[in-house]
Amino acid sequence: MKLAEALQERADIQKRLAQLKVRLRNNARVQEGEQPSEKPEELLHELDILVKRLEELMMRINKTNAETLDAEVSLTALIAKRDCLRTKISILRDFLDEASDLSNRALRSEIKIMSTVSVIEKRKALDTLAQELRQIDSRIQQRNWLTELL
Repeated sequence: MKLAEALQERADIQKRLAQLKVRLRNNARVQEGEQPSEKPEELLHELDILVKRLEELMMRINKTNAETLDAEVSLTALIAKRDCLRTKISILRDFLDEASDLSNRALRSEIKIMSTVSVIEKRKALDTLAQELRQIDSRIQQRNWLTELL
């Protein structure tokens, strides 16, 4: 199994667990004399199976990411770099959106609102970061499809 396939299965299990949580909650109580629409014991058994499979996949994915190198850098390190870049880009985008929102004055006596940074320069830097993020993400995706799960 390729790493990418394991990641897809993990995502599928996580979605199924979220749905199972709702189904369990919906069948936790019934009115006296009524039956639940699904048997809670069967749902709990399915929960046990899914959690066990998820744990196995997560351990194998983590081991594979730690031991797989791309240009002498582990996938774990690339993923950390990608996630941190995403966070930084998101924060910078919000900041620059705020910095570029300059209010127009109706009268000369009104307070003039000015940006505290050069939005144009910062947007260029942001574009460079976004390009770096795309390149790292592409490297990770490529490696995911080339790597066998350990």
